[in-house]
Amino acid sequence: MEADKRELIDSINRSVKELQKGIDIHCCLVTSILEGRMDERNLRPLMDLCPKRSRELMLENAIKETIDELEESRKAFKSKRLESLRKRLAQVLISSD
Repeated sequence: MEADKRELIDSINRSVKELQKGIDIHCCLVTSILEGRMDERNLRPLMDLCPKRSRELMLENAIKETIDELEESRKAFKSKRLESLRKRLAQVLISSD
């Protein structure tokens, strides 16, 4: 029971931090626009800091789960195709970060 409470508190704290980061980015963006400083150069760093959309996070998590499952099944099945798929998925995750 106590572990569940701690996990819930930790989850809420992470969520609050993510929300605060989004608010900070939004404030910076609005300030830049209002001050007329918004152009391609200073927009790119802001876009890089933006949190991923929920759909992107769901897809990323699904890919990670698939990679983990393929890694586990690797021990039971000696399939070069599954190994290749696992490596391609891992590469996609690495290149998207």
